[in-house]
Amino acid sequence: MTVPETGGPRVRAALRARTPVVAAVALGGGAGAVARYAASLWWPAPAHGFPWTILWVNVAGCAVIGVFMVITTEVRTAHPLVRPFFGTGVLGGFTTFSTYAVDVRNLLDGGEAATGLGYLAATPLAALAAVWAAAAATRRVLTGRRP
Repeated sequence: MTVPETGGPRVRAALRARTPVVAAVALGGGAGAVARYAASLWWPAPAHGFPWTILWVNVAGCAVIGVFMVITTEVRTAHPLVRPFFGTGVLGGFTTFSTYAVDVRNLLDGGEAATGLGYLAATPLAALAAVWAAAAATRRVLTGRRP
């Protein structure tokens, strides 16, 4: 029985081609995660209280995603590494589903069912509204087009 070659020239070429994208996402993700962590240190959520900081981080990040995607897909052609670095990396690291999920669980486990369920519903609704509103506003401002 022969073992298939896993490091052949085609595989190595594919890995080399992806390295800049992976590096861009990693660098951007680190920067975004640090910014989110800094926000949580500057505006800590009260124990058993509504996690306003992470809600606003997610809403602000989603609004920036809406602006960014309109600019990079409809208005200007961006360098191929801009979207992986800023969109996937920085904004993906800044916004957080995992912290949101842990906050919901902690609120529910701490007997704060109403707050936890409110947060569970408010975050995705506010985040989606932020993306939509920011994208629509950006289109109106930069291109004069209606959404």
